[in-house]
Amino acid sequence: MGSVPDPGELTELTQPSFEEFQRQTSLMTSCTLLWKELSDHFTSLEQNLMKKSEALKQMIETLDNQTQTSLESLKRREVTIDHSVEIVAGKVGERARAALESLEKARDCGSNVDDSSGEVDDDEGLLSALKSLCLKMDARGFWDFVTARKKELENLRSQIPAALVDCVDPAMLVLEAISEVFPVDKRASGEKVTNDFGWACVVILESLAPVMVDPVIGKSRLLVTPSVKEKAKEIAETWKASLEERGRIENVKTPDVHTFLQHLVTFGIVKREDLALYRKLVVGSAWRKQMPKLAVSVGLGDQMPDMIEELITRGQQLDAVHFTYEVGLVDKFPPVPLLKAYLRDAKKTAASIMEDSSNTGRATHLVARKEQSALRAVLKCIEEYKLEEDFPPENLKKRLDQLEKTKTEKRKPAAVPANKRTRASYNGPMPPAKPDVSQTHTSLLSRSSDHRLTLLSTLHQQLTHLHLQLFTATGARLILTRLSLSLARTKALLSVIQLTTVIATVRFLLRLLRFTTRIISTTINTLTISKLTTELDSMTQSRRKMVTQQNH
Repeated sequence: MGSVPDPGELTELTQPSFEEFQRQTSLMTSCTLLWKELSDHFTSLEQNLMKKSEALKQMIETLDNQTQTSLESLKRREVTIDHSVEIVAGKVGERARAALESLEKARDCGSNVDDSSGEVDDDEGLLSALKSLCLKMDARGFWDFVTARKKELENLRSQIPAALVDCVDPAMLVLEAISEVFPVDKRASGEKVTNDFGWACVVILESLAPVMVDPVIGKSRLLVTPSVKEKAKEIAETWKASLEERGRIENVKTPDVHTFLQHLVTFGIVKREDLALYRKLVVGSAWRKQMPKLAVSVGLGDQMPDMIEELITRGQQLDAVHFTYEVGLVDKFPPVPLLKAYLRDAKKTAASIMEDSSNTGRATHLVARKEQSALRAVLKCIEEYKLEEDFPPENLKKRLDQLEKTKTEKRKPAAVPANKRTRASYNGPMPPAKPDVSQTHTSLLSRSSDHRLTLLSTLHQQLTHLHLQLFTATGARLILTRLSLSLARTKALLSVIQLTTVIATVRFLLRLLRFTTRIISTTINTLTISKLTTELDSMTQSRRKMVTQQNH
């Protein structure tokens, strides 16, 4: 067995190798890199935690501010309830007394005049008639009065709110008035076809909105009784349930959509769970002028960027511009590129109509009308949003004037050329209308040889006139002009002369020229043969004379 070395005994130290040194160096490098990576990781975690902590602090502060604002608003609402009720009660009392006085005055005067059918001459008369109907709470008469005056829409829009102020219960009056057509149209089928009263519902509901505002704290509280609000909710649910009968959202009329959304906003009965429905309705009727404001009022403000993208995808760039300005997203969706894209799409649509339509004249008229409509809409948008510097309208106005001028010229009656032959420019005799070449040729073959030269001379003269008429510069230019005019009218206006007729005419002229050439060739050959025969006869006679002289 080997002996165990003494720990205190000095032993010989071994020399470290170069490989061991490299291994130690690599290990130290790895440890350094790992330490740096861990340090960076913990530093990043610390920074993220700090950021999240700051964000949480800001959220807590925001929530505290919102809570404080809500508490102050609730406190203010609670404090102002008595005052608001007092004001409303005073107004109701005044309205009730005014209504009673109006009824007593009408009873004393024995007036049986129907206010809804009476004529009014000015704004004061219109307001007086509306106030009389509102004081009486005559919903049917109020509805008939409004619907009979569509031409006075702007006056109605300004006078109805002032008239509803004097009404005892304006919300109930409005619900009863529009119940004739909303949520379900109760009229006879004939009246439904002739009159659409969606505009009247919208005007009345818009006029009711400022009347129902709290006089103390404003729009944040609407003065609607629970019973009226519940009835308004039932009406909204009835309208939504009738969507299937109306052909679903895609087939609902825009006036009905506008009335429904305005009904929700006026009575403050918007539901968050129905936001998807509201969005579909708004996008489907986005061309309506009031739709951007209604979209924000029903709670779609957060979804506006997506809705604008959807409108652009559907080719409704003009509507997207209106939505953009309503919510202040002009930087994200610049209006000028959208308007230019709208005009390009309009031109593409016009080109597709021209390609697909078999009726060229009608398609041309439709294309011009669509282009005019697009130009007017873009010009109005440029003027409304002051985009003249970014999108100069001069070229658009020139194009619009050009289309208007073309439309005016097309409306003028076209000058029908007289069916008369005109003298050619060579000042020769008037050529015959249509020489019957076939009959002349038949006559030429049937008659005796004595009259051939006479007939050939007449035929040659006729063919000369015809040749001159066809190939003189004036005649050729006249024919080309008429052919071009025929082609242009065929493409643009449902011309009287069809292209097939022109082709048939040209073919007939070509056949006539070929036949004429044959006749001329035949005539030349005949003349040549006659000349040769004459020369032969003269030579024969000369020969005979010579033979006779030789015999003598």
